[in-house]
Amino acid sequence: MILALSSTAIVLQTLTEKGLAQTQGGRSAFSVLLTQDIAVIPFLILLPLLATSGHEASANGHDSISLVSGLPGWGAALATLGTIAVLVLAGLYLVRPVFRFVHAAHLPEMYTALALLIVVGIASAMLLVGLSPALGAFLGGVVLANSEFRHEIESDIKPFKGLLLGLFFITVGAGIDLAAVWAHPVHLLALTVSVMILKGAILFGLGRLFGLRRRALWLFTLGLAQAGEFGFVLIAFSGQAAVLPAALTDQLLLIVALSMLLTPLSFMMYAAIAARLAKSNANAVDEDEIDIKGRVIIAGLGRFGQTVTQLVRSTGHTCVVLDHDMVTIELMRRFGYKGFLGDPTRPEVLHAAGLAHAQVLVVALDDQDAATRLTTYARRERPDLHIIARARSRYHVFGLYRAGANDIVRELFDSSLRAGRYVLENIGLSESEAAAAERAYYKHDRYALRELAKVWTPDKPTASDPAYIQRAKELDAELETVLAAALEDTNASATSDQNA
Repeated sequence: MILALSSTAIVLQTLTEKGLAQTQGGRSAFSVLLTQDIAVIPFLILLPLLATSGHEASANGHDSISLVSGLPGWGAALATLGTIAVLVLAGLYLVRPVFRFVHAAHLPEMYTALALLIVVGIASAMLLVGLSPALGAFLGGVVLANSEFRHEIESDIKPFKGLLLGLFFITVGAGIDLAAVWAHPVHLLALTVSVMILKGAILFGLGRLFGLRRRALWLFTLGLAQAGEFGFVLIAFSGQAAVLPAALTDQLLLIVALSMLLTPLSFMMYAAIAARLAKSNANAVDEDEIDIKGRVIIAGLGRFGQTVTQLVRSTGHTCVVLDHDMVTIELMRRFGYKGFLGDPTRPEVLHAAGLAHAQVLVVALDDQDAATRLTTYARRERPDLHIIARARSRYHVFGLYRAGANDIVRELFDSSLRAGRYVLENIGLSESEAAAAERAYYKHDRYALRELAKVWTPDKPTASDPAYIQRAKELDAELETVLAAALEDTNASATSDQNA
């Protein structure tokens, strides 16, 4: 039970930092971590039942205040279960009214104070039954999470999250007995690696059983191979309840700590495996045979490409859709949208899709460099081809413009422009005036991007480029004049219509 747990603090932090939390492997790892955290409660209830009469309870600072010291194993288990049940029920039925009172009193700082009081109080109650205060803190979080004020509490304590997480890691490091490590370094390291390999093998088998494959499977396996912080809680409780001898608990503490220290190496191994899988996947996946031709080629079937595809096909026109992600292709096929598996940046794939006879190429790839390479190649092969490209940023616009794209669509530009129009309509401008300002801004922005692309230097930051800054200021000044003229023309037209 002790070694089965993994480190929630380390794994979730690493998944978030590396942007892996929303991947299939990351979500699966989070599900297991959450289940493990909840499983700590029945573990703590079961441990006293495993106590042996041949071992003395290890002395610690909690024994003097424990209400269950001297009870038989079944008595300690019942006391633990009863305490946890009382605390959870009290949290469900007493915490909410208290927080409603605080909310009615309009004292936002009391949210933090009350949350800390609840956590400290529950942790102290855990001490009275001989349990770890860490478990009390976990139960306190569960209690607070069931309150309708959980989002307010979370925002209040968020500034402390990183600080306390760092303190936790310091505690783990400070708890390592370096003298014991140096006394038997090879032995302890071998045990630690053996535990991680054994856990990894079990996780790998479970992952395959539940449908994880390739990178998701390796992330799930390597991410959870270490032991966790709740292992410290179970080890201390096991020693206190005479389940494990003192010598073994000391050794287990070192194994758990060393496995957590080796976790970054696990994620480095995952990064290497993922890179190799991505490379082999690009080379080994059998691409579809493209059996249709159309005047429109759409490269990329993400959110942007899906909308373009649906609109074009809804008007009765045929378009050839390419994407290198098999999962995306299969998903779209379920909804009746036919796409072909293939890397659009490969010349043979692009020509098989009908580049020689197409009228329009839509570049909707997520990878900015790949989108620019595709635009450059298509323009070189077909100078007469109309290329519509999706841009992720202003600088990406400049690169696509130089690569030869005819129309460049920034993914957030149109939605931002519409939001600005709504703002104008709600601060006094009429609908016609706001629409005129929107049109004028759109036309001027297209002109400004072309002008700025001429003075843009790819390897030089725009903030330190005098020529770019000067031209940007001139274009901003022109924009004010353009918008003023557009509003004046709109008002003049409206007056003329009224007189007529």
